[in-house]
Amino acid sequence: MSITYDLIFRRGTIVNHDGIGEADIAVKDGLIVEIGDLSRADAAEIVDVKGLHVLPGVVDSQVHLREPGNEHKEDLESGGRAAALGGVTSVFEMPNTKPPTTTPDALAGKVARARHRMYCDFAFYGGATTENVGILADIEREPGCCGIKVFMGSSTGTLLVEKDEDVLRVLRAIRRRAAFHSEDEFRLRERRELALLGHVDTHPVWRDAEAAVLCTTRLLRLAREAGKRIHVLHISTADEIPLLAHHKDIATVEVTPQHLTLAAPECYEALGTYAQMNPPIRGHEHRAGLWEGIAAGIVDVLGSDHAPHTIEEKEQTYPKSPSGMPGVQTLVPVMLNHVNEGRLTLQRFVDLTSAGPQRIFGMARKGRIAVGYDADLTIVDMSATRTIEDKWIASKCGWTPYNGMQVKGWPIGTVVRGHRAMWEDELDAQATGEPITFVENLPHH
Repeated sequence: MSITYDLIFRRGTIVNHDGIGEADIAVKDGLIVEIGDLSRADAAEIVDVKGLHVLPGVVDSQVHLREPGNEHKEDLESGGRAAALGGVTSVFEMPNTKPPTTTPDALAGKVARARHRMYCDFAFYGGATTENVGILADIEREPGCCGIKVFMGSSTGTLLVEKDEDVLRVLRAIRRRAAFHSEDEFRLRERRELALLGHVDTHPVWRDAEAAVLCTTRLLRLAREAGKRIHVLHISTADEIPLLAHHKDIATVEVTPQHLTLAAPECYEALGTYAQMNPPIRGHEHRAGLWEGIAAGIVDVLGSDHAPHTIEEKEQTYPKSPSGMPGVQTLVPVMLNHVNEGRLTLQRFVDLTSAGPQRIFGMARKGRIAVGYDADLTIVDMSATRTIEDKWIASKCGWTPYNGMQVKGWPIGTVVRGHRAMWEDELDAQATGEPITFVENLPHH
């Protein structure tokens, strides 16, 4: 008698912890229940994925979805659509909304808004301020919290923690790994007049490499003093890579696809203020240094820093123009193109987008294709050639810095806990997103 599963993915090329090879994957009740030759097994639905690569679900551990407070740029639903269309099964969302996510209630409110409105699974960062140190431990324990985020430079509102003593207070108050925006606020203030009106190419002059290096050096010293783990977001300089390599016991490292793909001065000539983000896109030597960090295994994870703004907002004269660009929908195709061009292997891509986030943040049952794990799969066609276009972008902002870029490698299916959220560029009618569970935060029964 044949066993009946909910779903079998047949004959796909699985990229996993034991290498790359053809196998079938059986799913029941949202979990992976068998991997191997299931040619004799039966299921309610059988999907033939021969010729396609089946990856553990891609996690984008840095997105800004603008809800609450700036829903004209993005909201949880549109951001979740963009993620699923791009092959992303889970996202971690940042706290700089209006109001910011600086209390347990604010975080719980986001979880409630996102559940079954988002097409992917989700977690939220709590934001540290100089005022809420006493409740950071409570925020960390909230279901759906991926950790605490600290802005050491350039944030709006109250989310700026620039002084050493305040950073130490935050680190001492928490148990889990905290994520940092590392640019030195004092240097940024000193150099503000170097941002020349109408000259976006001065963005990396004002926010220079030294501002990043100074802050990361301070941060590593403070984390060491507090005996805490840190995650340094969107590294943008070649100089920080060797520095971070000396502190891998406490520090994990994120790089964005845009810092690996775009470079100054060309990006500012071609894109103008659309290329403006923090920390900035820098020169070729910095991009090369980041790729060296990937090759050396110093970089742990890729995050898109998806930060949408409307066309009207981005068209303002620099420096009035806001920093940030959309990226959750383009992370997979842009990086698969780098794989096809030989800059990294498909296994390293999986390490950076599934195993890496699992290792850093301790997601429960996510990050690999294994029996007993959530059936989160990103199914890709490595030979598909497509052109990324603004009209494909589901984000409310309606643009991408990669408009017109031809890529090889494309997401065909986004499977979230056994549910096909996206298949061949079509979203399912139903959004089934749930909060991610973390091992440092398992529910007590």
